[in-house]
Amino acid sequence: MFVRRSAAVLAATAVIGTAFAPAALADESPGASPSQAFPSALYGSTDPTYDGVWRQSLALLAQDTVDVKPAKKSVDWLVGQQCESGAFAAYRPDPSAKCDAKTKVDTNSTAAALQALEALDASDAVTGAAVKWLKSVQNKDGGWGYFPGTPSDTNSTSVVIGALDAGDTDPKDVPSKDDRTPYDALLGLSVPCDETGGGAFAFQPDKKGKLAANADATAAGVLGALGEGLDTDPDEDGDDKASPKASQCVGGHPFTVEDAAANGALYLAGAVAKNGYLKSSLPGAEDQPDYGNTADTVVALAAAGRTADTEKPLAWLEKNSGTWAAKSGPAAYAQLIFAANATGTDPRAFGGADLVKQLGATGPAATSSDASTAPANGKSDEADASDEDDGGVSLWWIIGVGLVGGIGIGFLLSGRNKKQQP
Repeated sequence: MFVRRSAAVLAATAVIGTAFAPAALADESPGASPSQAFPSALYGSTDPTYDGVWRQSLALLAQDTVDVKPAKKSVDWLVGQQCESGAFAAYRPDPSAKCDAKTKVDTNSTAAALQALEALDASDAVTGAAVKWLKSVQNKDGGWGYFPGTPSDTNSTSVVIGALDAGDTDPKDVPSKDDRTPYDALLGLSVPCDETGGGAFAFQPDKKGKLAANADATAAGVLGALGEGLDTDPDEDGDDKASPKASQCVGGHPFTVEDAAANGALYLAGAVAKNGYLKSSLPGAEDQPDYGNTADTVVALAAAGRTADTEKPLAWLEKNSGTWAAKSGPAAYAQLIFAANATGTDPRAFGGADLVKQLGATGPAATSSDASTAPANGKSDEADASDEDDGGVSLWWIIGVGLVGGIGIGFLLSGRNKKQQP
């Protein structure tokens, strides 16, 4: 994911008539007011309008990753968010109401939910419908945009690839109407080696079709190009110190999706080599560390076999990510658990913190687990919705995004900013 992908997902489709810069303006949404009750089955306590399905999916997937069985009602809530078409919207406050043309279903929520529900062995009817819907909204270039019919972007295409793979569907066997596969779409978003940022992935082309390197998109693109989902298991064949990885960008013909993944991983390795983290730039503000993208980068590097290159950013996260995760909530804890898992690090001893318990504390108590996996202070299945403000979660949301290319479409894969400066 991988997106991507990361803490909160937003798709604010503010089509304001002009194209947005690839950097999104992030802000915190207010927490729930005393009179505002959100479902007790939901992880996190902030307004779920833009990220309810996303953060629930990541929370459930992360718990499954560490062998914690989530509360049944939390899984049921996620299933209940699905529309009859098989698609998911970011959040449906009234699941009993049928989806209609006004229901803003999107590829990212659907793909994240599919990955989580496949891991939790949901019924074939549920997962199969999600796969069918994703196939039905594929663009002619083989990729996907955030919303059906919007131009393909690296993040959306990659999270869908991970979902298709989770659903036992080989992305290579999913051609578009123009006989293009999802991997063809990613190849078209890989920055050529002889251009600035060569080897990285762009989020989308700009108005002139030019590709600008984007670290967030690159982390997602590497996972997508490798056919991996939001979570990936550690390489059990040993670290890459004994098997050096490419030290320069590879181009030429033929240029394969494996080449694109290797190039992207090389770019990410260089981006975190100095400080151990990626930077996020907000308009008018000084550069600041981007915790979510750094966690996603660790997962991407590990998936690409560059385990030695994960050491510095992983150590930085262990030392510095605690406050960010506590503020950002369940999806942030999930991203850190994914980073720990991908590198063979114990998420219950992550820089002195137990990520599993911290994640569990943002939602209902697990259905079953032993003492070593039980989430501390997790909410019981009987917890009232009014207790949802105990998680201290902040919803990151983006106003507009998108565009690297003249498209006024709101997009957020992980609650993080799209414009990255390594």
